[in-house]
Amino acid sequence: MIKNYSKITCLVLGMLLFSCSSEDIIEETASTTPETSSNSSEISKNTGSRTPSTTLKTWNFSDINEWEDATQVGVPNYFIENGSLRMFTNANTWDRTKVKSVSTYSTGTYSWRVFVPEMGIGDCASIGAFLYADDTHELDFEIGYGKETIRQGLNATTDDLVVYATSQANPSHSFQSKIKRGQWYTFTIELALNNKKKYVATWKIDNQILTTRTLTYGTATKFKIFCSVENLSFIGDHIPATQNYALFDWVEFK
Repeated sequence: MIKNYSKITCLVLGMLLFSCSSEDIIEETASTTPETSSNSSEISKNTGSRTPSTTLKTWNFSDINEWEDATQVGVPNYFIENGSLRMFTNANTWDRTKVKSVSTYSTGTYSWRVFVPEMGIGDCASIGAFLYADDTHELDFEIGYGKETIRQGLNATTDDLVVYATSQANPSHSFQSKIKRGQWYTFTIELALNNKKKYVATWKIDNQILTTRTLTYGTATKFKIFCSVENLSFIGDHIPATQNYALFDWVEFK
């Protein structure tokens, strides 16, 4: 009787051990199984990264909610056109057409998706994608035909426009480069902090770095985000002879 009981006990223990080891094998296999091809394809579409998006805010300009008018000269020359914000200035004026975000922001990445048209030859007209707190705390992209002296220094050809990457003060910094007219671009300003808690600003076009500058201030200064088309004397040789415009497809902060 005792022998039969021992046999039964051993049989039951053996079955339990086999059951546990089988579950362990199944769990390990599941954890190391490669992703399916459909998942791999989806990852590929997302530039190969599985990192969750850190976007805090995107404005697609289906409307201009969360923006306010900041026009300084002339009437507000802008409207929604096919899901983009179309901004313009008129010929023979010093129009300064602008909108700005209602909220303010500090460290992060700011991007503007902008169509840059041909623009009038020699016109003092500027497309602006910039951050502004006050006149001594301003970081800009400004795109226009450019003065002839600047164009010559950059060896600009007829299909080139001039782009300025600028810190207006604290410290003053200005970097000029060329871009082709009649194309879409993503303009980006990144604001990070160094070990002294000062902003480090980096200007990029289509993710290519143009210039970087350490600023003398930090997060106590917060910025509003601006989109603009302005007739400004520094970026051309004469008052605009044509209407100049830009399309802002979206703006993003992350």
